[in-house]
Amino acid sequence: MRATLAGIAGAAALLSALFTVGPMRGQAKDFGQAGESFPIIEPDLLATIEARLKRAEATGELARMNAQFAKRAEAKVRRPHPVNGITQTEQPRSWDFDPTVTLEQDIRDLKGQLIAAAGQRINPLDFVSLAQQLVFIDGDDEAQMAWATARYSDAQAKLILVAGSPIDEMTRRQRRFYFDQEGRLTTRFGIEHVPAVVKPAGKVMRVSEIALPKEKTS
Repeated sequence: MRATLAGIAGAAALLSALFTVGPMRGQAKDFGQAGESFPIIEPDLLATIEARLKRAEATGELARMNAQFAKRAEAKVRRPHPVNGITQTEQPRSWDFDPTVTLEQDIRDLKGQLIAAAGQRINPLDFVSLAQQLVFIDGDDEAQMAWATARYSDAQAKLILVAGSPIDEMTRRQRRFYFDQEGRLTTRFGIEHVPAVVKPAGKVMRVSEIALPKEKTS
């Protein structure tokens, strides 16, 4: 038992000596070089990025990249990606869309008072009325554009494109147009074909896909 305690005490003394801060005269020994050593090279990532940006700025590459980015962003705003899967209406159809939602959590006011409880079903049409219809059209189809702009004023409907350039059309026709970004509205209403019109009908929304008359060919 004494040998064991002595061994532990010796190990503790050795560790204490090794980690003591300060010179240790007479204790340092050169044990030679066991193998070839290499310096640890670990360049700073931020410094590398900064150096590359400075080079890009000096050569004009950064300005070109910024110009290309701005050009792509402007093009996307002017002409968003068309909504996938939407085609022209061939056979008209209509259905009712119930906007009622089931609350996933309690809704409370700023004072913490309960307004609506989780699990409660809420129909937005019980609280608001829609003054405008929603008209979905293909902005690249001149027949659909002519039909919608002639039939509906800005006060009567919001004209929502599923393809085309809303900005170009606003400039050309001097009225407001919208775009169904990522097809969120058409997906929600179940619209697959355009022209399509959504309008309130009591406590539901009436959705109609409308087939325009075919142009007569001579």
